Amino acid sequence: MLDVKLYLQETGQRIMDCRKKLGLTQEALAEKSGVTTQFVSYAESGKRAMRPENLMRIAAALEVSTDYLLTGDIIDKDKLLLSEKLDKLTASEVRIVENIIDECINLFHKGE
Repeated sequence: MLDVKLYLQETGQRIMDCRKKLGLTQEALAEKSGVTTQFVSYAESGKRAMRPENLMRIAAALEVSTDYLLTGDIIDKDKLLLSEKLDKLTASEVRIVENIIDECINLFHKGE
């Protein structure tokens, strides 16, 4: 059986990591997602399970899928969100990102 406490802590850690990556405070994430700062704090600490609608609000504010927050898995929606970010770049900026991705693939998958 899945350890619910551990599961909530891992979800909370992913929320915190995403929030920090975006440079948001707990207050800013709360405002952006329409929940209270206390709710964000409890969610990040793994002290409280979230109702689906709140999870969806948090995920949307963090620009990730609910699947990613819950499981850590990257799904097609996450790739779509990344594609939407790429649409905001110029053609030359997209090529730079492409080169970075290629370098990461070479670095992380050397010898496979």
